[in-house]
Amino acid sequence: MPTTTPETFQDLIASLTATLEGQPVDDRLAERLNAEHPAGSPVFEAIFGACREAIAAGWMCSRENDGIRWGRVVKPGAATHGFSVDVVDMRDLAGPHHVHPNGEIDMVMPIQDDGTPGGEARFDGQGAGWKVYPPGSAHRPTVSGGRALVLYLLPQGAIEFSRAAA
Repeated sequence: MPTTTPETFQDLIASLTATLEGQPVDDRLAERLNAEHPAGSPVFEAIFGACREAIAAGWMCSRENDGIRWGRVVKPGAATHGFSVDVVDMRDLAGPHHVHPNGEIDMVMPIQDDGTPGGEARFDGQGAGWKVYPPGSAHRPTVSGGRALVLYLLPQGAIEFSRAAA
């Protein structure tokens, strides 16, 4: 029986976002996350497992558009130290262009077609691990080399979608 609920997932994420509160969203943060919570570490694996369980239960990544399954799992608020949480499930495609007014912290989780961990998928060039975009940056989020779950932490939930091609 699944044990990950929206409430337990928020609590799990809050233990991570507590360590991110007030930190600059930059390359050093990516280095820190990849050193402290790399793929295979207890924190990374707990979040990865909770995502897979929540997707199987149907409450995470419950929306689909243009081959991308997605959803905002947690709205920004005090419980998550001002961060929102979005999770997407993508396979070999580029998503919609957007800007990160306050930056974006991405947890990249390659998965097999059956939903089990593994594979060589990369998100914007990053394999299993963390990628951080600074405030004001923009991109078309792209998964290549297979399928991946990507968890997005957005300070204050700020994201601006655009029609830009780059």
